[in-house]
Amino acid sequence: MKTVGVAGLGSVLASVDTMAGPDKPKAAGSDAPEKEQKPEFGQVPRRKLGKTGVEVPCLGLGGAFDIMENQILLTKSLQWGVNFWDTADSYEGGNSELGIGKFLKKNPDTRKQVFIVTKALGTKTTKDLEEHLQASLKKMNTDYVDLYYIMDRARHDHGLSDPAQLTDDLKQWVKSAKKRTLIRFFGFSTHKNMARCLIAAAKLGWIDAIMTSYNFRLMQDAKMQAAVEACHKAGVGLIAMKTQAHGQKIQSEADKKLAGHFLQRGFTEAQAKIKVVLEDKRISTACSRMNNVALLTSNVTAVLDKSKLIEADKTAFAEYARATCSGYCAGCANICDSAVPDMPYVSEVMRYLMYHNSYGEHDRARELLAQIPNKARDKLLGMDYSLAEARCPQHLPIGKLVAEAVSKLA
Repeated sequence: MKTVGVAGLGSVLASVDTMAGPDKPKAAGSDAPEKEQKPEFGQVPRRKLGKTGVEVPCLGLGGAFDIMENQILLTKSLQWGVNFWDTADSYEGGNSELGIGKFLKKNPDTRKQVFIVTKALGTKTTKDLEEHLQASLKKMNTDYVDLYYIMDRARHDHGLSDPAQLTDDLKQWVKSAKKRTLIRFFGFSTHKNMARCLIAAAKLGWIDAIMTSYNFRLMQDAKMQAAVEACHKAGVGLIAMKTQAHGQKIQSEADKKLAGHFLQRGFTEAQAKIKVVLEDKRISTACSRMNNVALLTSNVTAVLDKSKLIEADKTAFAEYARATCSGYCAGCANICDSAVPDMPYVSEVMRYLMYHNSYGEHDRARELLAQIPNKARDKLLGMDYSLAEARCPQHLPIGKLVAEAVSKLA
């Protein structure tokens, strides 16, 4: 119960009698004709993905899918209708796509049930993009992907940060890939300069969907709200990531207070963070990194639960966001970049420190920091970040956080 949370627990327990699976025998002596089969598990609600004409579950499965437990995780996700699977050609060194390919090879009939999303990292030209897509298709044992994202094409980074990269050349490649039925829809992921990227995409007319950082913290930002609304009106499907809004700093008393508030309400803090995002009906899916069945169960329980957040819950989130803003990087990298032009990696360093401190992903954080060019990495401790700190809307102690990151990750 501590893992799953109290709210909506009945939605899961109501299916206990069906846990034996599809081979469960009929009641003894029953000769009654079989009725139309209903799902054995509660089904996650579905929402329209922009103007694509398709519906997707409001909870998306993100993460790595290459180990044995994650093969089980893929099966369990389908039982609850969580058939939006998000991966990338770079996740787990490419093994994540291989894990999906392994599942589809063993269960070929499930391909039509799954909405597969993948991303291309390190593609500077459309030729690169084509090669990455073909490699992804081969690894996943499929001849098409449902939604294909680009990431930053200027440097090796997970997420678009400059809308200037959405070129006419790229548009023509997208048109060709769709015509050849290699992809159904196209978009990008972003956790840097999100509002700027969303506003630009809303005006283009050929971006089908965007996965963007979006959480109770970013919901307080007027520019982000305007960008989300622009995409919604333009029919661009919106997928929320980083919904837990983890920061660079380890938990404080404010964190304990927030967790206590929601436990009194009947659900965990993590479940409440998903619920508040999904109460924004402009969001099609909350895509969460779920690497085990327990976490999947907890998140499914949160979205199956029909209770709404009350005004006191939203006030608690807003007060918490204000109280802890100096421990959370909001991804407005253009501010840091203009303040410290010789060190255009501040946003990345903040994110890697967050992976280390809040996610416990120590090895991943070290590997990512190591990908920053040597010349820039060697200068991290010697830069003056005072102007960036003065301009930072979140009032982050950037110099101290950079020093902490180098100490822990270098």
